[in-house]
Amino acid sequence: VRSRDCDDIIAEIKRLEQNGYTEIILTGIETASYGEDRDEEDALCTLIERITRETTVTRLRLGSMYPSFFTPERCERLKKCTALLPHFHLSVQSGSDRVLRAMKRRYNRTQALDNIKMIRESIAGAAFTTDLMVGFPGETEEDFLDTVAFAREARFIDAHVFAYSRRTGTPAADYPDQVDEATKRRRSEMLIKVCHEVRDEVLGEIVERGEPLSVILETYDGRCYAAHADNFAEVRVESECPNLSGKMVKAIPVSHKNGIITARLI
Repeated sequence: VRSRDCDDIIAEIKRLEQNGYTEIILTGIETASYGEDRDEEDALCTLIERITRETTVTRLRLGSMYPSFFTPERCERLKKCTALLPHFHLSVQSGSDRVLRAMKRRYNRTQALDNIKMIRESIAGAAFTTDLMVGFPGETEEDFLDTVAFAREARFIDAHVFAYSRRTGTPAADYPDQVDEATKRRRSEMLIKVCHEVRDEVLGEIVERGEPLSVILETYDGRCYAAHADNFAEVRVESECPNLSGKMVKAIPVSHKNGIITARLI
C-alpha cells in the first residue's frame, strides 16, 4: 500500500472545485487501507473529515471498500460528514465462506451481512453496489447458491457479476478443480438474473416512496438527462432545457425500467 499525502489530496480537490467539479470520488487499489503504510490509525475517516471541513464539496463518494472496514465507531464518524453520499461499493466477490477463504479475503459472509445491516441502521438512505465473481477454482454448486442467497439478502442496488478468469502467475491459476466455462456462463446468467430482480425491487421502493432525488445532470439526448442519485441509482431526468449539464437538481421519481429510474425535474 502506498498512500498519497492528505494535504496533496485536499489541494487537488480544491483545484477540481475551481474548475467546476461538484462530485469527488476517493478510490484506490485498496481504498480501506489508506494510511496503513504510514501507521496512521483511521486515516481514511480523518481524510473525509478534513475534506468536509476544508472544502466546499457537496458530493463525496468512496471507491471500492472491504466490508470489514466498517465498524460502529467509523460509521458514527462518517455519518457526521455531510458531503459523504450514502452509497457504498463493497468488494464482496462471493457469498461463500469457503470461497472467501480460498480467495484470502479479510472477511466472511456473516461479517459482510452484519456490516451491511449496521451501515443501513446507522446512515440514513444507505445503498450498496458490489462485485460478485462466479467460477473461482473449487467453487461448488453449494458455494454458488450461497452467493445467490447472499445477493438476495444484501439487496444491492446494483452488482457487477463476472466469471473467474485464469491468469498465469497468480496462485489461483494453479488451484485444483478449475470450473469449466459452461458452468461459469450458467452461474453468471443465473446470478445476473437474481441481482436484476433485487435491483428492480429496490428501485420500485424508491419510486413508490416518491421522495425527491438529488442528482447531477450529465449528458443530454434532446429529451432526457442521464444522472445518478445520491445512492448511485441510475436516473433519466426529463427536461426540455438543453443547457443544464453539470447542474445539481431535485427530481421526482415516477417509474423505473431495466435498472433506470425515470424522474421529473422539479
